[in-house]
Amino acid sequence: MVQQPNFLMFITDQHRADHLGCYGNTIVQTPNIDGIAAKGTKFDKFYVACPICMPNRATLMTGRMPSLHGVRQNGIPLPLTSTTFTQVLRAAGYHTALFGKSHLQCISANAIEVGLPVPDPNKTQPPGELSEATREMWLDGDYEQELPPTWKEDPNFEPAIPFYGFDELALAIGHSDRVTGHYSRWLAERHPDPDSLRGPDNAIQSNREIKAPQAWRTSIPEELYPTTFVADQTVEFLKRHASSGEEKPFFAQCSFPDPHHPFTPPGKYFDMYDPADVPTPEAFFHPPEKLPRNVAALHAERDKGEANKSGQRGFGCTEEEAREAIALNYGSITMIDDAIGRVLTALEESGQAQNTVVVFTTDHGDFMGDHQLLLKAAIHYQGLIRVPCIWSDPNSSIGSNTSNAFTGTLDLASSFLDRAGVEGYNGMQGLSLGQIAEGAEGHDSMVIEESQRRGYMGFEPNFRARTLVAEQWRLTLYSDTDWGELYNLENDPNEFENLWDDPGHNKIRTDLLERLARRMMDLADSSPLSTGHGP
Repeated sequence: MVQQPNFLMFITDQHRADHLGCYGNTIVQTPNIDGIAAKGTKFDKFYVACPICMPNRATLMTGRMPSLHGVRQNGIPLPLTSTTFTQVLRAAGYHTALFGKSHLQCISANAIEVGLPVPDPNKTQPPGELSEATREMWLDGDYEQELPPTWKEDPNFEPAIPFYGFDELALAIGHSDRVTGHYSRWLAERHPDPDSLRGPDNAIQSNREIKAPQAWRTSIPEELYPTTFVADQTVEFLKRHASSGEEKPFFAQCSFPDPHHPFTPPGKYFDMYDPADVPTPEAFFHPPEKLPRNVAALHAERDKGEANKSGQRGFGCTEEEAREAIALNYGSITMIDDAIGRVLTALEESGQAQNTVVVFTTDHGDFMGDHQLLLKAAIHYQGLIRVPCIWSDPNSSIGSNTSNAFTGTLDLASSFLDRAGVEGYNGMQGLSLGQIAEGAEGHDSMVIEESQRRGYMGFEPNFRARTLVAEQWRLTLYSDTDWGELYNLENDPNEFENLWDDPGHNKIRTDLLERLARRMMDLADSSPLSTGHGP
C-alpha cells in the first residue's frame, strides 16, 4: 500500500507559461515558484482542455473533457452529481480544503442576452423538469452558491459542505479588487468601509497615465488584497492541521484569483515593473496580410474604435496597451509568488513538507499582446492553451527535471489519485503526472475543446472550435466554416504562417484531421459501464 502523501496545489487564474522565470522569462520575479520547479518536474507541453475558466476547472476536478462533464462554457455549473477526485480522496481518508477561487458554479448574475434558443410560441413547452436532456437538471441542489447576490442577500450564507468534495472552504469569488465571498467578510473585519476601497471609482491617483484597459491603482492595500487572503487562509490551515494531531493526510487547493484582469496589483506591486522596460512580444508583429479571419475581425473592430475593451473576451490592442498590461500582470504574478513563499515556509515550519506533493498550475493563458490581442478568445494560440504545470514530489528519485511529454489539465485528477494509491473512477481520461515525471509516456497528442455561446469574430452564436496539438503541429477546426488553421510550431513558433490552404501541406492537414477524429473517439465517454448482458 502506497503511503498517502499530502497534496498542496497552487493554481492561478489566466496565467501564461512564459510569464514565469522557470519557463524562461528573464523579467518577472518568481523565485518561489521557480524553487518548486527546482525540486520537481516542469511540464513543458502542458495544455488546457478548454481555454476558459469553468470548463477547464471542471476538467481539473473530474479528469474528463468538457464534452463529457457538460461544462462547455462559462455559465454552466458543474453538475452536483459529478464525481470529483476530491470526493474520492475524502472517501480514502483525506481531509480536503479549498482556499480562494473555485468557479465551479456561476459567479455572475447577469442575464443571458444571446445564444439561447427561442421557444416556438406555437408549441406547448415542456415543464421545467423536462426542459433539458437530463431530467430535473439543476433541481438536485443549490447552484447559486458562488453568485455574489447569494452572499449579499444572506450575510450568514455558507456553501453546502462537502462542496464538490471539499471539507472546508474559504472562497474568493471574482477578480481583481472586486472579489466577494468569504473574502468580503474577512475584509470587513479589517476595514470599516470595504466598498470605499473597491473598483476604479475609488482608485488611487497613479503617477503615470494608465494605458491598459481594465486597469487601475487599487485603494486596497497589499495586506488586505485577495492574494493575501488566500495565502493567509492556506497558512492557517497548514498550521491547524499540523497542531491538531489529525492523522488524515490532506489535499489543500490554494487558488489565487489573479493575475486575471482587471489589472489591479496593489501597493508596491503596481509600479514594480515599468511598461517602458517590458519588450513588446515578438508575436505582436503579426504580418497583416497573414492574419486569419477571426483575428483580422478583432483588429478591424479596434481600428474602427469599436473594440469592446471592458468585457471578458479578447480584443485587438495597441502596443502601449499590451506592454502596460504585461507590466501589471507581472506585478500580480510577483505578489502571488511572494504569497506562495509564505505558504511554503509555513509548510516547512509545520513539519509536513517531507510528505507533501506540491503542484503549481493555472486554468488557462492570456494573449498578453500576442497577435495584437489581449485577454482570451476562441483563437487557440500557444499563449492561451499552453500553461505551466510543476509537479514536485519530495519522495521522487528524479529531482529537478523538465518533461516534454504531452500532458494537460486532463491529467491532474488522475495524478492525485494515483500518487495517493487510490483507484480512479470509471470515465476518467487522464494519465499520471507522477509516473510521467519518472519516465512513463504522455499522450501522443492533446485535444482542446471550445464551445462559445456568443457569436463574434465573424462566427455565429454557439460556434465551436476543436484543436489538435501533435508533434510540432497545431491544427484548429471551426464549426460552420470552410477554413481552419495549421501551424508548424517548430518552424513558426509565433504562429504567423497558416498552412491550411498550402498545397504542400495537404497531406499533413488530412493526416491531422484524421488524428483529431480518432482522438475525439478515444475521448468519448466510457461511463457508465454495462450493467447487464445484452441479447
